[in-house]
Amino acid sequence: MTEKQFWQFLKKSWKEKGRVPQVSCVIDISDHKLKSSGEYTGGHALLPQDYEKIPENIIKQMGALLFSKTTSHKAKEAIMVILAHISTKTALSILEKYNICPDEELKFFAQIALDECRMWN
Repeated sequence: MTEKQFWQFLKKSWKEKGRVPQVSCVIDISDHKLKSSGEYTGGHALLPQDYEKIPENIIKQMGALLFSKTTSHKAKEAIMVILAHISTKTALSILEKYNICPDEELKFFAQIALDECRMWN
């Protein structure tokens, strides 16, 4: 799966099933952790309504994108939010491995995603 294919998959899911209802806001603040926390919360708007039915092979492909150096941070954020809500050992394992050496700019975001995934698992 390429990053383009990931976005196509997500847009198709939104079109067919809709998105999870979400209300959030992001505060423009200089504190990096608060900003990351707000962005993570806002990222829930990306969740497709049927996220819990995403096939295992797609979860693994999203995981591979998470580790790719060429994947944009925006795509990685979307992937982490999705994986955080999937209560499988595969999703949890991907986030645990990513948190060992995350992209520096996504370090706090990745930790929040891992914490949430642990909660669901």
